[in-house]
Amino acid sequence: MSTPTLTTATKVSQLIGGQWVPADSGNWIEVENPARREVLALIPDSGAADVDRAVAAAKAAFGPWKALPARDRGALLIKIGDTIAENSEKLARIIASETGNALRTQARGEAASGADIFRFYGQIASEQKGETLPFGENLVSYTVREPLGVVGGIVPWNAPVTLSSLKIAMALAMGNTLVLKTAELAPLAVLQLAEWAHEILPAGVLNVLTGSGRNVGVPLSKHPDVAKLTFTGSTGVGKEILAAAADRIVPVTLELGGKSPAIVFPDSDDDATVDGVISGMRFTRQGQSCTAGSRLYLHEDIFDSFLEKLKTKLAAFTIGDPLDEATDIGAIVSEKQFDTVCRYITSGIAQGGTVITGGPERPVDGDGFFVAPTVITGAGPDWDITREEVFGPVLVVIPWKDEDQVLAAANDSAYGLAGYVWTKDITKAIRTANALEVGWIQINRGGGQLPGMSYGGIKQSGLGREYSVDGALESFTQVKNITIAV
Repeated sequence: MSTPTLTTATKVSQLIGGQWVPADSGNWIEVENPARREVLALIPDSGAADVDRAVAAAKAAFGPWKALPARDRGALLIKIGDTIAENSEKLARIIASETGNALRTQARGEAASGADIFRFYGQIASEQKGETLPFGENLVSYTVREPLGVVGGIVPWNAPVTLSSLKIAMALAMGNTLVLKTAELAPLAVLQLAEWAHEILPAGVLNVLTGSGRNVGVPLSKHPDVAKLTFTGSTGVGKEILAAAADRIVPVTLELGGKSPAIVFPDSDDDATVDGVISGMRFTRQGQSCTAGSRLYLHEDIFDSFLEKLKTKLAAFTIGDPLDEATDIGAIVSEKQFDTVCRYITSGIAQGGTVITGGPERPVDGDGFFVAPTVITGAGPDWDITREEVFGPVLVVIPWKDEDQVLAAANDSAYGLAGYVWTKDITKAIRTANALEVGWIQINRGGGQLPGMSYGGIKQSGLGREYSVDGALESFTQVKNITIAV
């Protein structure tokens, strides 16, 4: 495989059965740098025939991979993690170039997270163990956990290395093989990761396809030889994946959208909390995160004071080229997503919302897809900007006074992925966390997920859990009970 130079367009092949190959159709898709509006590379425009080849390769590799001792599988995953760590700067620059995420504030951290994830699941691979059941002297009864078979994985563009590392490491650690579909907008860093993994893993254990959701994702989700589906992306597409899984009765993990609440109590009108809210909103990733705390509930006693601090801190961020070391906030990933974000902002203004900072105007010169961090007050609870996932740097701020009412408002959402609570009172913090109807909650912390945490959503934010040991066991193995009469 030829890795893109990031200055000239290069044809980059996909990985099927241990070979780097083009699409069966011979067609290619351009991958663009959204900040510089330059074509970075050409990737295979794959289809059903390529899916068939990849699934067949994964199926052939499954038996030997399943038979490999868990400790040995884990050692190979740790080696992949070490390789990522050794080459993290190269990987980070590819991430920044194709996603628009700033190198210093985002891309380097994402490259490091890939290494951490592979090392973590390599270390816990041997946890794939069962139980002995006490049925008396005349029966020996025990359970074993077995891999499911060929897993079909689909990842989005906003954190391609982190999310691909999760799906690869979780599936492979438990003894499955994998066919992974990359995001059409951001496949290059995942293909680079796959090249390193290819040098370590047996052929066919990991297969990585490129192309559109319609041409690759749909046939992969419906393939009769795929025993498990794992998808991260929009709720709408997640419903289609779930329908395809239901048709064949195969297990599915879905990490979908969010409209996450962040509740700030009056005792937290301080710089540390403002920094945490900014982090939780994922402003330095242009708000392009399922866990973005995009509904900020500020107690009315500190509403104006807190907003002024927030506005001041956001004004200090540098928006620009993701590869520039001075840049804090990069570019929206594509023109389509840029237009969507601007449309939400314009709609909120038209309905009577007040822009405290930011807005739909480009904050820097040029054709890059840049949107300034935008804070809006005065939005109604039924407005689209309040209820729908914008997936951009747009924060809706809502005042509150009564604790029961703010919890009711926070839970009044179709989503249930993440939540944030800010208070110095641990009793209030735990009470609020217990009452929030979401799957992943942080108290006085706005950072991202760490390997070992249980991460996933409820309601229309998804099914299943990732990052944790239990998440891998429950999502990527099945339990078999064996009973012996003695």
